[in-house]
Amino acid sequence: MSQEFDPRTGYDENGVMAPKAYDAILLASFGGPEGQDDVIPFLRNVTKGRGIPDERLEEVATHYRANGGVSPINAQNRALKAALEAELAARDINVPVYWGNRNWAPYVAETIEQIHAEGHRRVLMLSTSAYSGYSSCRQYREDLGVALRETGLEGKLEVDKVRQYFDTPGFVTPFMGGLRDSLAEVRAQLATAGNPEGEIKIVFVTHSIPTSDAQAAGPRDLVATLDTDLYSAQHLAVADAILAGVPEAAGLEHSLVFQSRSGAPHVPWLEPDINDALTEYQAAGVAGVVVMPIGFVSDHMEVLWDLDTEARETCAELGLAFHRAPTPGTHADFVSGMVDLVAERLAGSDGAALKPGRASVAELGPWFDVCRPNCCAKVMRDGTTKPTIAAVDSEVGVPAP
Repeated sequence: MSQEFDPRTGYDENGVMAPKAYDAILLASFGGPEGQDDVIPFLRNVTKGRGIPDERLEEVATHYRANGGVSPINAQNRALKAALEAELAARDINVPVYWGNRNWAPYVAETIEQIHAEGHRRVLMLSTSAYSGYSSCRQYREDLGVALRETGLEGKLEVDKVRQYFDTPGFVTPFMGGLRDSLAEVRAQLATAGNPEGEIKIVFVTHSIPTSDAQAAGPRDLVATLDTDLYSAQHLAVADAILAGVPEAAGLEHSLVFQSRSGAPHVPWLEPDINDALTEYQAAGVAGVVVMPIGFVSDHMEVLWDLDTEARETCAELGLAFHRAPTPGTHADFVSGMVDLVAERLAGSDGAALKPGRASVAELGPWFDVCRPNCCAKVMRDGTTKPTIAAVDSEVGVPAP
């Protein structure tokens, strides 16, 4: 890989950015309500611009209502922020970590205003989404682009982002341990039920997205080489990497399924839904399933509701043994891996990266530091696109002239 960085842009022909002296880290996430009064305002934020009435939003608020109106995601991000800070301190990396959300307090716009007010000028963003796609990458870059313009910080605050990290050992390795433990648990359930030789299927699951978003994900030249859309291909690559590290899974069938579909029924989304797939597996003779939530960084509401509640109930009705593996959360390997991503971008006193190299254990990685033109683009209803950071065609978040 070439390391001839363009002096005008700071990155090379492969989208790898030269190390910089970043003075702040922004942990960017989705956000979630923290009480019953927050639920509808939060869902209004999530669905902004779609014209969905509150009555319809109340229908999708059920899982939050059942949990006291509280999403676990904010507490999980506080824990992740603290773990990142501890790991940075252990490595003598003295860069503060800030936290901002897309859809609930603390909002990204407020956070970057705080970052700037406290004297920082060069920010590296780390999002809680590992894959490429509109909602998992570009929308975060858009939110930063819009926030820089709306706060008047365009040209005053430089904002880059770490690469999407689906392929990194820090993300993949925790799932290997989860798969081993879950297989042992399902085998124990089957033995207790008197069916120790029952067939087990490994079900890798991620958030469904509109097929139009899936088809738009990634650079066109790369997508043309794939047998499926990039979003699915990255997840399949992660599944393969996990399986390669777990000998106990040898010989077992596996699949990629989807969850959490929303939106108008006539709009096609990626399928099959996990509950439909579970019904098919049981009919085909499967006795138990290990559910691997590889699309998620932490056990937030969509994991707890769609998998631990709905999918578990489906398995109970079908008589399938069930166990859901944990997400990375604050697993030591994940936290270390996230700091590795920062360290590969952070310049030391000699100008070189604090951690040379770009670790990758799955196909299609390592990903770009600087996204390709129109990568994962989505045209708004008014025919426009939003400004983004961290792309070849970005006009915001870049160094001031």
